[in-house]
Amino acid sequence: MADKNKKYNNFNMPLLAVAPMMDWTDRHCRYLHRQMSVRALLYTEMVTAPALVRGGALHLLDHDPVEHPVALQLGGSDPAELAEAARLGAEAGYDEINLNVGCPSDRVQSGAFGAVLMKDPALVARCVGAMMRAVDVEVTVKCRIGVDDQDPEVVLPEFLSRMVGTGIARVSIHARKAWLDGLSPKENRDIPPLDYDLVHRMKGMFPNLHISVNGGIATLDAAEAFLDAGLDGVMIGRAAYHQPSEILCQTDRRIFGTGADTTPEDVVRAMLPYIEAHLASGGKLAQVTRHMLGLFAGRPGARLWRRILSEGAQRDGAGSGLVLEALEQVEAQTALAQAARAV
Repeated sequence: MADKNKKYNNFNMPLLAVAPMMDWTDRHCRYLHRQMSVRALLYTEMVTAPALVRGGALHLLDHDPVEHPVALQLGGSDPAELAEAARLGAEAGYDEINLNVGCPSDRVQSGAFGAVLMKDPALVARCVGAMMRAVDVEVTVKCRIGVDDQDPEVVLPEFLSRMVGTGIARVSIHARKAWLDGLSPKENRDIPPLDYDLVHRMKGMFPNLHISVNGGIATLDAAEAFLDAGLDGVMIGRAAYHQPSEILCQTDRRIFGTGADTTPEDVVRAMLPYIEAHLASGGKLAQVTRHMLGLFAGRPGARLWRRILSEGAQRDGAGSGLVLEALEQVEAQTALAQAARAV
């Protein structure tokens, strides 16, 4: 393991990231994930450039300094507007600005951005170029391998060649097509087949481009296998959200070769001051705890943990005491399970 980690650390780039996920990776989720891993790169939900530039929704850029390293993902297709949104993101302190060329939702398609931009790599290149000229922080792209009837073997190399031509150094590839006509956004996360081999071939074609793979990766063992096989990074989505402890509590040691593992119990206690500050500012407990439901997935007491938080966090006056109550139940169930195994 030590030799493996030394090899991984030869890359002066992110090795593991938590994918941007709409309605999930908000600032409370990112704060939670940072308690588990110091090194993993975190992403915002996609924020549309029009919302920032035309709508003035600068609150969407709010984040805690603890979240760093953290990247802002933007959606849009107008180069000038994206450049201004990138500038606002850089001024807000984000370490990276990422352009979404992968989201397949109807709402995104109607705005002519997201995965539909795979059909117009020249426009993506203009957008990226404008963003890069506007900011000093790194600009990156997250894309699909193609959309609809496109041939990924043809489309993806052309797309990446355009990106390299802009001077971009890092791309994350969701190793599935997006079917914009016929599949829902949820179906687009599962039904189109994964083509990891194509992503590996792209690394061979573009050896100087930092390529991270995304899609269907559910364990750190799988992440290590991709890194061992020569990819530069791994981006994990739903598994990092639904079973965050299984992914992030060991990430720093296993992937980055630094630091000790964290535990979900430690994470819960580390979240208490944050929760209390959020409540004091007028926030609701459920806004934070909804992201914590999977902390004990697969552990004794996990169901009880979820039930206490799900039912209680919505009640008026719910506070950090409820979280401690749920934690005590988990610890009691864990002790009983350990005692049973010892018999």
